[in-house]
Amino acid sequence: MNNRITSLFGIEYPIIQAGMIWCSGWELAAAVSNAGGLGLIGAGSMYPDVLRTHIRKCKEATSKPFGVNMPLLYPNVEEVMQIIIEEKVLIVFTSAGNPKTWTPILKSHGIKVVHVIANKKFAIKCEEAGVDAIVAEGFEAGGHNGREETTTLVLIPMIREACSLPLIAAGGIANGASMLAAFALGAEAVQMGTRFVASIESSGHEAFKNRVIHSEEGETKLMLKQLTPVRLMRNTFFNQVEEAEGRGAGIEELKTLLGRARAKKGMFEGDMEEGELEIGQVSAAVRQILPAGEIVKNVWNEFLAAKAKIANL
Repeated sequence: MNNRITSLFGIEYPIIQAGMIWCSGWELAAAVSNAGGLGLIGAGSMYPDVLRTHIRKCKEATSKPFGVNMPLLYPNVEEVMQIIIEEKVLIVFTSAGNPKTWTPILKSHGIKVVHVIANKKFAIKCEEAGVDAIVAEGFEAGGHNGREETTTLVLIPMIREACSLPLIAAGGIANGASMLAAFALGAEAVQMGTRFVASIESSGHEAFKNRVIHSEEGETKLMLKQLTPVRLMRNTFFNQVEEAEGRGAGIEELKTLLGRARAKKGMFEGDMEEGELEIGQVSAAVRQILPAGEIVKNVWNEFLAAKAKIANL
């Protein structure tokens, strides 16, 4: 396929792997890029020197385009951005912050900038900031999410109408049929996180991957909206957060409950009860751990099959 997103990134398929904390290291990014999609290294869970190592290993593992995802709310963002510039990363996805802060700096170094948003207001801000494309992430998604709780089905056409930037849809997408639906709504590519968590190359713990593929409907909920909204899978930590929020706990109590390295404990170290398990609603539809390259090819073939089926109606 040749459209604005594939041309912008120089990729074969308009399929992007999300830069997820603790799950998207260089092995996953390289595998997705080698399969024709766009792989992203998730810098949000990496110390700066660790990120530098991942970038260099990814360059050794693929000659195809890849990028880095950087949440702007992280305290070491300046050091990370300097490493991205020094290592000549060509694509950066930013999230959880003001796109005007870093977009001009990154673009002055020839870097293509994509910003993740969850509402129309920030889509317009992205256009004003001069980003190259946006990811519109619906309420179904895991990770950092929108407080408005706007679903992907509602969000994508609203964003398409509000701005003219190349548009990537995210949230609740794990197969080719949902990809086609996103395209029908105005998207030009899809970004998938949850589906790639359950991949062989994902750096997530095997216990977490297996929990994902055995999950059912209703096992996730958007929580911690007073801090940064994330969709969590039910476990002991989830119950503690739900109880605290139910009785009106304040920001400081929630910060204390969250503590440090809670997400690492769950997704990377495999503590399925006390760890924070960030995952999308579509986990209930993911049933296999597969090689990332196979996931890319499967989604693309499913997209073509769904497109042909619709054309015959």
